[in-house]
Amino acid sequence: MVKNIILWVVIAVVLMSVFNGFGGRSGRNDGSLSYSQFLDSVKAGQVQQVIIDEHSIKGKMQSGEKFRTYAPDDIHLVDDLLANGVEVKAQPPEEPSMLMSLLMSFGPILLLIAVWVFFMRQMQGGAGGGRGGAMGFGKSKARMLEQDQNKVTFADVAGCDEAKEEVEEMVDFLRDPTKYQKLGGSVPRGALMVGPPGTGKTLLARAIAGEAKVPFFTISGSDFVEMFVGVGASRVRDMFEQAKKHAPCIIFIDEIDAVGRSRGAGLGGGNDEREQTLNQLLVEMDGFEGHEGIIVIAATNRADVLDSALLRPGRFDRQVNVGLPDIRGREQILNVHMKKVPAADDVIVKYIAQGTPGFSGADLANLINEAALFAARENKRVVSMSDLEKAKDKLIMGVEKHSMVMDEKEKKMTAYHEAGHAIVGKLVPEHDPVYKVSIMPRGRALGVTMFLPEKDQYSASKCKLDSMISSLYGGRIAEEQIFGWEQVSTGASNDIERATELARNMVTKWGLSRRLGPLAYGEEDGEVFLGHSVTQNKSIAEGTAVTINEEVRKIIDQNYQRAEQILKDNEDILHTMSDALMKYETIDKYQIEDLMERKPVREPQGWDDNPPPSNDDLKTDKNDGKESKNKDKPSIGGAAEQG
Repeated sequence: MVKNIILWVVIAVVLMSVFNGFGGRSGRNDGSLSYSQFLDSVKAGQVQQVIIDEHSIKGKMQSGEKFRTYAPDDIHLVDDLLANGVEVKAQPPEEPSMLMSLLMSFGPILLLIAVWVFFMRQMQGGAGGGRGGAMGFGKSKARMLEQDQNKVTFADVAGCDEAKEEVEEMVDFLRDPTKYQKLGGSVPRGALMVGPPGTGKTLLARAIAGEAKVPFFTISGSDFVEMFVGVGASRVRDMFEQAKKHAPCIIFIDEIDAVGRSRGAGLGGGNDEREQTLNQLLVEMDGFEGHEGIIVIAATNRADVLDSALLRPGRFDRQVNVGLPDIRGREQILNVHMKKVPAADDVIVKYIAQGTPGFSGADLANLINEAALFAARENKRVVSMSDLEKAKDKLIMGVEKHSMVMDEKEKKMTAYHEAGHAIVGKLVPEHDPVYKVSIMPRGRALGVTMFLPEKDQYSASKCKLDSMISSLYGGRIAEEQIFGWEQVSTGASNDIERATELARNMVTKWGLSRRLGPLAYGEEDGEVFLGHSVTQNKSIAEGTAVTINEEVRKIIDQNYQRAEQILKDNEDILHTMSDALMKYETIDKYQIEDLMERKPVREPQGWDDNPPPSNDDLKTDKNDGKESKNKDKPSIGGAAEQG
């Protein structure tokens, strides 16, 4: 900011100097005498000496006083001066130097050109100098990391062992290309990393370059596209030219879907600039030879919208799936991030990994950071297990709203609502264990019942799905059973929505209805429109739609009645759990076990007071190393939302 202000001040001073130079002798009258007074003084014999410089007259009176005046074109002036005995001197006119003449002639033009260049540099981001200057519209914006600048290796990447195995041969090729070329083989020219956000796609690409010790060019897909048609294509050409000079190397394009979407899709036509950029990228990737040692790696979480020509063999001919980590992967990721913080002796990383299914690498890094912040607020020197538990609860359930004050009646209804979820979830078969129940407002919810799976789940049985539906209705049933039909609140809106969606999917997608059989109804047809995936439902016959609704209603009614019966049979537990929630606001799984066994509920205990997990609890299932396609974060049943 200061730099720009100084520059503008300099420009203003130069402009003023130039214009002053043009009008340097523009007729100012800065004399101490008017011309008529000067003539009167001459005639009175009061003037001793004058010096004439063109129209300017300087002189000295008989009294010794100096004066100045300005004379018009008076041809009789010299005669009058001589006639009155005035000593007359004349100054020859000054001739400007050659340099000043050139400056006066070409200065304004050069100044205008300099101002234009300055503004163009500002528009194109060229103030930082280099390749993005006024004449560098088509230069690549890719940043290059030299071998000694990139410190990331495979040791810094955890939780994606399968993805690392797929890219290891790229590292071997960059280290020793002749190993493959002697046998006539070539490494894939491009690798597309696909996966949810936060799973480590960019980190893995940097690790490939770090392991191979080669330059790493990184650029975002949006950096290619400008308002001028053809600029993106020029930047692609320049990027590959730069890469060839530093081969072997890696080009990494992040969020490639910004420029690589399907061409000519939808009804709105194409984007000329984006399509030209994509065309140039396709040509460049198909144009260079494998022995040049350039590997293109791209990352996206929307592979379905990419152009098919981009994915064909010879371009991005290998797709590396970087999915959410399993329990072993989460443990490895936590170990990597725990090296950055001082940990207490009671920290059990595997226990945290078990309690965070569905977390990405970025989520786990955030969990460690939140735990460190909790410890810092309490002026601790190390991060303890209790801090990690608090951070996990915050990320899964949301931040506690201590400022929200509920009246006693609403708080009581929320307590029964959450107790209903917990009791039904505890007593139906194959349901995830209850981890924690709270009536402390978090996020949009007035209360939370948290179910935490004991291990990663890869599929769900019909029995489990039915149990989930039953537990979702437990909160609404508890409200009706205790307070009556007229007092049922809107807090179950999200529960009803989720239960209905589960039941409909059981009927239309998963073939779990005997009446309709193992058929899919209302499949979604994916179609790309203006770069976005648009889904359309196939038409369903009216009679079939009625049957689907009947089957969905049947599943809902059966599970609703089961949950209703469970709560009737355990109404005493419902009351005691509600009282415990009113007293403690949050109860954990140990207190819930006491309540379900009709024992006096123990006081809330911290991590130090609870027994550590046994070896059986921490035993890793033999299937935990497999990749899951249906994992999700821990289910939060019965979030009593504000109606």
